[in-house]
Amino acid sequence: MPTASKDYYKVLGVKRAAPADEIRKAYRRLARKLHPDVNPGNKAAEDKFKDVQEAYDILSEPKKREFYDRVGFYSDQAFQHGAEGFGQAGPEPPRGAAPPPGFDFGGFDFSDFQGGAGAGTRRGGSGGSFRDIFSGIFNRPTATPAEATGSDLEFQATVGFWDAIRGGVVRLVVPRQDRCPQCNGTGSGGRGGVCAECGGKGQVAQTVSGMRFNLRCGNCGGTGKTGTACPRCHGHGRVQVQENLEVRLKPGTREGARLRIAGKGNWGAEASGGSGDLYVVIHIRPHPLFVREVDDIHVKVPVSVTEAALGAKIGVPTIEGKALLNIPAGTQSGQRFRMRERGVASAQHEGLRGDEYVEVQVVVPQITDERSRELLREFGRLNPEAAREDVLKQAQS
Repeated sequence: MPTASKDYYKVLGVKRAAPADEIRKAYRRLARKLHPDVNPGNKAAEDKFKDVQEAYDILSEPKKREFYDRVGFYSDQAFQHGAEGFGQAGPEPPRGAAPPPGFDFGGFDFSDFQGGAGAGTRRGGSGGSFRDIFSGIFNRPTATPAEATGSDLEFQATVGFWDAIRGGVVRLVVPRQDRCPQCNGTGSGGRGGVCAECGGKGQVAQTVSGMRFNLRCGNCGGTGKTGTACPRCHGHGRVQVQENLEVRLKPGTREGARLRIAGKGNWGAEASGGSGDLYVVIHIRPHPLFVREVDDIHVKVPVSVTEAALGAKIGVPTIEGKALLNIPAGTQSGQRFRMRERGVASAQHEGLRGDEYVEVQVVVPQITDERSRELLREFGRLNPEAAREDVLKQAQS
């Protein structure tokens, strides 16, 4: 994986806060446009296609994206060892990038260096660059802290047609990461002992070439406590659970509605903001007769030839039961009629509701007796019509 510092968001043409589905859509659009099969022999398009592929490979993976957003660049080696990749051979980290976790510039004495920002030579000549000094410090494994930042979760839930219209309670079983009950989220298997190496601070000081750095304590993983890793969560501080939740649907809930349940995402250390939120995306099962479009209802109703020709008052189904609809004489098959406020009550705007649209379908009877055939022939003689005349004229124009 290339390690050069690139603005992957700019490559895909999205904002840094873009959600995953927007990143995926941007990638697909650019991939179709720049694919080598679409641009044979076009080296520039091929190079851009590779950049787009690289950007998507990183931004589509939540952990890689989080690392890239925090550090400002990406490499597989740096990712595998956390932000400690600052000290490994390769490109310099971008200006303004965050330091590795557990590191700060407390006690950093710049007085022994000359020059402005980026100067890397000690007075007297022989010192190395900042990166050379960092590599001796950060190019080593460190313990993973038990704390983890809480994150939001998204859960897809399918509900019945009538549940969405009338409202109700949906029961879900949601897999999520919660605070380990055995170690209370510390990740430690000990019972509150203070780490002898850092004195309970979680950090230790190290001096290199006249500079003092505060690093996360490797003995306790930054917890400040002694003891082995918690046997239940193996030092991560959180465990996978299946939580039973009840989600209340408002009457008129629409397809794709996104319901937020605060604090029911993945748990994180309190210092990292606590637990994330759970977002439940609602999908609605189709109905065999009714078709819902936002708050409107569409339905197809059969009518007889006599009803369509002479007009009639017919009974039609609605979501609240049977209702009467007047159809005029001469109604044609496929003609639509609007029944005001016979649709779904709006979940967004109290007091408003959609309409119902009724499409009539004229049913031609099966003639089985000679008397009926004679009557239809007589009807045709009394009411001659050139039904296809307009079509034939259009074909000749």
